[in-house]
Amino acid sequence: MYAIIEAGGKQHRVTEGERLRIDLRKDLKKGDKVDFDRVLMVGGDNFKVGAPLVEGAVVNAVVTDMGKDGEGVRGEKIRVYKKIRRHGYEKNRGHRQRYTEVRIEKISG
Repeated sequence: MYAIIEAGGKQHRVTEGERLRIDLRKDLKKGDKVDFDRVLMVGGDNFKVGAPLVEGAVVNAVVTDMGKDGEGVRGEKIRVYKKIRRHGYEKNRGHRQRYTEVRIEKISG
């Protein structure tokens, strides 16, 4: 059984037991339980498609990792390099997205 949920403005396809990185939620701590009630679809043998949400469907999860000092798991570093030739302009920036890692416990609906 699988479900498509919406978390942090993004859609994720999840199955039971899967680990998932969602956008950082600072209100959570390691071991907290999270319920995702914005379920767009529940699939398997019989599937339900919401319009836009499936009524009564809930995905239960547990926070497994919040990174060092609860500031989130650090993602891959992205480099941004800008240059305007013949003008002596160069700029180098970097960014690391922060995530909350959750483990999907149960899909009901």
